Amino acid sequence: VQVVESGGGLVQAGGSLTLSCATTGLAFERHAMGWFRQVPGKKREGVSCVNWSGAETEYLDSVKGRFSISRDNKKSMVFLKMNNLKPEDTAMYYCAAGEYSVCLASWSSELGFEDWGQGTQVTVSS
Repeated sequence: VQVVESGGGLVQAGGSLTLSCATTGLAFERHAMGWFRQVPGKKREGVSCVNWSGAETEYLDSVKGRFSISRDNKKSMVFLKMNNLKPEDTAMYYCAAGEYSVCLASWSSELGFEDWGQGTQVTVSS
């Protein structure tokens, strides 16, 4: 299984970015997908999760209303649209495939996620 993130970069506060995550070797439509982020010295935190169909989503409270997760099962890809970015959104963003088709109650703690990508850096300047 390969998971590859892209779309990160440097953006000014208030700007937008869309992250993409491409997977191969995975029965993509059977897995929930998640986005996580990590800054140096801190624990990785869950940003968003989407169930197998895309109909159910979960978000970290601080990104609700600003970020939107979606997926394309035909292309085996998941996306994270980030609007109104803030300096505190600066982090390495990771994509991961869940073991199950739904977002577990523990999704934000990484439990139940496997097959991680290498990450894409998002930097938001003030």
